[in-house]
Amino acid sequence: MAEKTIKQLQQEVDAYISQFKEGYFSPLAMLARLTEELGELAREVNHYYGEKPKKKTEKEKTIEEELGDLLFVLICFANSLHIDLQEAHDFVMEKFRTRDEHRWTRKDGNE
Repeated sequence: MAEKTIKQLQQEVDAYISQFKEGYFSPLAMLARLTEELGELAREVNHYYGEKPKKKTEKEKTIEEELGDLLFVLICFANSLHIDLQEAHDFVMEKFRTRDEHRWTRKDGNE
């Protein structure tokens, strides 16, 4: 499968959502969905790496699946607010490069 840019991901999700009359949920509902998906991801991580494995009656999902669900809702949230995630990413990376430049111990040769 060909790699996609963030912009292409946002366009693909928008094309999918645009086929429905309901469109995107409200920002508050989107935040609730994002929180729900984050909780499902946390449950899977706790199952695989934590102290609370699932019961035999609980459906097993993959962390990859839950990250995909979280990404989809995050893209929907950004699209609904007309936020370009590439620009948001670039802004945050610049913030980390400047604000946290000397915060962490660098590996040898990366100073």
